[in-house]
Amino acid sequence: MAKGAKGPKGKKITLAVAKNCIKITFDGKKRLDLSKMGITTFPKCILRLTDVDELDLSRNLIKKIPDAISKFQNLRWLDLHSNYIDKLPETIGQMTSLLYLNVSNNRLTTNGLPVELNQLKNIRTVNLGLNHLDSVPTTLGALKELHEVGLHDNLLSNIPNSISKLPKLKKLNTKRNPFPKAESSDMFMDSIRRLDNLHLVEEKDLCGTCLKKCQQARDKLNKIKSMATAIPRKAIFSTLVSPNSMAKESQEDWRVRSTSP
Repeated sequence: MAKGAKGPKGKKITLAVAKNCIKITFDGKKRLDLSKMGITTFPKCILRLTDVDELDLSRNLIKKIPDAISKFQNLRWLDLHSNYIDKLPETIGQMTSLLYLNVSNNRLTTNGLPVELNQLKNIRTVNLGLNHLDSVPTTLGALKELHEVGLHDNLLSNIPNSISKLPKLKKLNTKRNPFPKAESSDMFMDSIRRLDNLHLVEEKDLCGTCLKKCQQARDKLNKIKSMATAIPRKAIFSTLVSPNSMAKESQEDWRVRSTSP
């Protein structure tokens, strides 16, 4: 972008617009869905709607999440994936009702994740995939209710034992990280062979290109699986990690699609 040039002008979200975006989920919860709206700045007006149970700001152009996010004390589900966020506020630790947090496909580094995440004692699902993490936050080891963790497509060289020892962990995705030795990754996977596939984004939310990539990768895994069944060989646990909602090279494609008229 040329010096002095202005960034893209995002859609103005008013309180009236936000109220019209509130939906009732199948289990009777209130969801504020502001996804795919070209929003560049966190809309302050929604701080007057803090009684919602779920908040979806995914697939926008948001760079910063304000400290005031903690006012959503009833929030159990927060989706911020596919934005430009490089840091989460410390106050997110005050949102102790959270069960689900998706911040994948952003610009988060390990330093951008506050220690206060360890206060989310009820959190069940965390997706940190498609970011710039070079180490796994130690805070994850303190979250004993975690069932699902996404760490795929980062810069990780190892996975700490504290993750494999999480008592309720069932699903993990560590695919496409630069682990130094394949054997190290295999040993870690072997220690958590109870884990299954991790899908945090529904197929209906994928663009055609991303969906095709996932389907092709899934077919390839199934083929490997059938070969492993037919021919005795060293276990590879191919189903422990599965293609997630997006390939790294498709990040910009998602954003372009989400902001196109």
